[in-house]
Amino acid sequence: MEKRKRRIIIMGAAGRDFHNFNTAFKDNDEFEVVAFTATQIPDIEGRRYPPALSGDLYPEGIPIIPEEKLVETIQEERIDEVVFAYSDVTHEYVMHKASEVISAGADFVLLGNRETMLKARIPVISVCAGRTGAGKSQTTRAICDYMNEKGTDLVTIRHPMPYGDLEKQAVQRFEDYEDLEKHDTTIEEREEYEPYIDKGMVIYAGVDYGAILREAEKEGDILIWDGGNNDTPFYRPDLHLVVLDPHRVGHETTYHPGEVNLNMADVCIINKCDTADEEDIRKLESNIKEVNPDAEIVRANSPITVDHPEIIKGKKVLVIEDGPTVTHGEMSFGAGKLAAEKYGASEIVDPREYAVGSIKETFEKFSHIEEVLPAMGYSDEQVEDLRKTIENSDCDLVVSGTPIDITRILDTEKPTAHVKYKLEVQEEGKLESILDDFKEEFC
Repeated sequence: MEKRKRRIIIMGAAGRDFHNFNTAFKDNDEFEVVAFTATQIPDIEGRRYPPALSGDLYPEGIPIIPEEKLVETIQEERIDEVVFAYSDVTHEYVMHKASEVISAGADFVLLGNRETMLKARIPVISVCAGRTGAGKSQTTRAICDYMNEKGTDLVTIRHPMPYGDLEKQAVQRFEDYEDLEKHDTTIEEREEYEPYIDKGMVIYAGVDYGAILREAEKEGDILIWDGGNNDTPFYRPDLHLVVLDPHRVGHETTYHPGEVNLNMADVCIINKCDTADEEDIRKLESNIKEVNPDAEIVRANSPITVDHPEIIKGKKVLVIEDGPTVTHGEMSFGAGKLAAEKYGASEIVDPREYAVGSIKETFEKFSHIEEVLPAMGYSDEQVEDLRKTIENSDCDLVVSGTPIDITRILDTEKPTAHVKYKLEVQEEGKLESILDDFKEEFC
């Protein structure tokens, strides 16, 4: 008698879920992946993971359904296992999902690193975090700046953000602004890719991280993994740096998979020390030592600059912040608000009363957001809702805390001050010494 395949649902948010499928289930005839579920990201459900990426076992592709249909689908499709595969959620949240799945009759599964981390042919430095918005990207850029100064050929790969045509987005390479247009990138994607383009660097992303790796390995001597949310690396790191946020002490041990990153860390970077309380920094150091006593701890600041600070003083300002940081990252503010306060804004305008469409829905969903406007732009319609919200606002100017020049995307008549921030290690030379030791050992 032919052995019955185990029927699988993968719970995701258009990122880790596809990678887990590609590494653990694609071309594996012991399993049948019946569906992906989708959450966190708007307008993902209702699509299919395409046949070109699914392999020979899935000639019709795989449906992507709303997470709200999880229990119903488990029961109707006789699902054996549900694989949880998204990030930046509390341990309690994960176990609530486990309770739903188990009570519906299926097993609840978290895949480990052995199955899901790919091995590169070149050394890998990974930069991940305890939470979204801790400062991964500025840390990655600081590493790239130093390694480039030393004449090292780097290639960077970013955690996935495939919100469009998945087949077309299988392997994406970004070298200039034309590539951003070519790949029809969202605001969230631009926030990650533009800083590399501005530095004259190449960054890869997409869906098929095996194929991405094979292309990226041709372009550099060292691979830098720029992580997303607080997810773990897709590639096995030779040096694993984890950025932690003293403004959210305790989250490093209560969020998934941020605690996995903390356990794996070779180096823990406590960022934003210049705006955090010393008591919180010391508590975070204590938590790190309790969980991972072998990790090296680096304190760093995140100094803020503005291109035209003089225009802020005495003005009513609308603050725009990096979207993921203040939505599922659960921060009530970011660099934009800090800059507005630093440079003397007379008032920070509450954007909620001016919000329209999907932006209004975002405020309803993430009720902790009050004085700042998240830079949401997962579709042309949402970008237009963002533009209308800005134009509706009773403000003198916009202070934009996103890593991109948002005026390249939004045609707004409001004057805009652009905020920049970088990593500044407190103990001079400490990060450079860590990177030098890495090069000596692996290169």
